[in-house]
Amino acid sequence: MLSQLLLGKKIDLVMLNVLLHPTYFPSIATFVAIANAEKVILEVCDNYQKQTYRNRMFIYDANGKLPLTIPVVYSQKNRQLYKDIVISEDENWQDLHWKSIQSAYSNSPFFEFYEDDIKHLYTSKFKFLLDFNFKCLEAVYECLQIPLKYKTTEVFNKTLDNQYDCRFLVDNRKEIPQDFKPYVQVFDDKHGFIPNLSILDLICNEGPNAMMYLESQQLQLQ
Repeated sequence: MLSQLLLGKKIDLVMLNVLLHPTYFPSIATFVAIANAEKVILEVCDNYQKQTYRNRMFIYDANGKLPLTIPVVYSQKNRQLYKDIVISEDENWQDLHWKSIQSAYSNSPFFEFYEDDIKHLYTSKFKFLLDFNFKCLEAVYECLQIPLKYKTTEVFNKTLDNQYDCRFLVDNRKEIPQDFKPYVQVFDDKHGFIPNLSILDLICNEGPNAMMYLESQQLQLQ
């Protein structure tokens, strides 16, 4: 349960509802929270912020940690809701991202097993970033073979009751280092173990053991 994640902290049972942002193939830390929560609530009523996991993920390629960023139409002059952010069509980002994923994980033990669950996301067109991110989330749930159960927010609340706020996990600029157990990665002989990459890294390298791994990890919150 989530109380096992809190590294010396204890919480009431009513706090087992976890609030998270839906992001681009979420980080392993996000899925540690999901795997150990009773109920998952996804924040869809917040304002968009640049340079977060909302439109970015990190994978592990031959050169080390590689960011993949979805281009979006966004102006800092006016606040925009996350759900209103449109994906830019000025770049062929889907083809670039898929080729990067193939290059990074084609030699991993389980890439071929999950390839079809992921590839279609890079051949279909999506207008809104949030819609695409939900499809990524659904694909991960399918790969992990867990029920697709979550709720979404109806209004934005800065402070919460009866929910554990893990929305901070969306901000990779202020990321809290996670002491996750190392697992074998394709290029770890070159660059060593890199923790808390996109969940794709864990799925491609650990396959059916990925869920067991997530349930056994502790999430560092401070």
